[in-house]
Amino acid sequence: MAAVHMTLQEIAKRANVSTATVSRTINRVPTVNPVLARRVRRVIEKEGYYPNTHARALASGQSRILGLLVSEITNPFFPEIVETFAKLGFQHNYEIVLGSISQDPRLLAVAVRQMIERRVDGIAILTFGGEDPLIKMFNARNVSVFAVDRDCPGPLLRTVRIDYEHGIREAVQHLAALGHVRIAFIAGPAHLKTAALRKDAFERCMEEIGLQVPPGLLVEGDHTLQAGVKAISELASLPDRPTAVVCSNDLTAIGVMRQAFELSLNVPRDLSVVGFDDIPLAQFMIPPLTTVQMSQIGIASIAFRALLNSTKVQAIETNLVLRCSTTLAPGRLRTVQHWRA
Repeated sequence: MAAVHMTLQEIAKRANVSTATVSRTINRVPTVNPVLARRVRRVIEKEGYYPNTHARALASGQSRILGLLVSEITNPFFPEIVETFAKLGFQHNYEIVLGSISQDPRLLAVAVRQMIERRVDGIAILTFGGEDPLIKMFNARNVSVFAVDRDCPGPLLRTVRIDYEHGIREAVQHLAALGHVRIAFIAGPAHLKTAALRKDAFERCMEEIGLQVPPGLLVEGDHTLQAGVKAISELASLPDRPTAVVCSNDLTAIGVMRQAFELSLNVPRDLSVVGFDDIPLAQFMIPPLTTVQMSQIGIASIAFRALLNSTKVQAIETNLVLRCSTTLAPGRLRTVQHWRA
């Protein structure tokens, strides 16, 4: 008999076990006798049997499919999230449906439809902005949702709170200790809650140590390389330009470093630069980028487990990772050099 037509009863007969044992083995129930489970797996491997996941979903009421929506898969922040989520899905016998919505509403509609048609058991929306209509759509269909920094988690909504302020405070205090007084901040899009939280944290931390932030040193960007290029061009043209820049994400910081080279500004001698996220590329920049680390693996792991275990609210801390893109403020550096001479 062809393996594709095998039934649980036939596998049970060949393995000399009950059909219930076969079913529990296929579904990776941990209480199955390991000796019996090995016999079942040997038959399955020998015969090349693949379970009918659609039939199992109908019988159990669960699809064992989870959705993951990210805003832009080409953004270096997201691949580690996708990889971690997919690995956890494999380990827990879940299929993962990935959607990347970018900024195109048509892609968003397609991605949502695919998730609903596949009857996902839950979905992690890691777009870091604009989740509200998505949450409503999925909750209306009784689908559990995970999203970042939500204020009012409900029965079907899980969340994680990211402590942006801790890492940004470390960055500001680090720059102040190096003698920097004119510290600029390049923000993300004003409509994104996560970007607004980072900007607010920067302003509070500057106020804590008695440093002012003139309006000209607060520049709005959009979390892209191009935003960093444009922002540092504006800041460098100021009569009294900043000696340090904190960026709302690493892509912006990398854009700053690229344009600083074009403007003949040495990083870090003329301009100290701090990013946010600690994407893998940050450590390979020249010089390696000092940045606030926000664990992508941690976010993906919490998202996955929250959907499985109905965990409501968790927290992720951020921390400054010191590399080589920051140093003493130019005036302080000259003083040190003179003292050494």
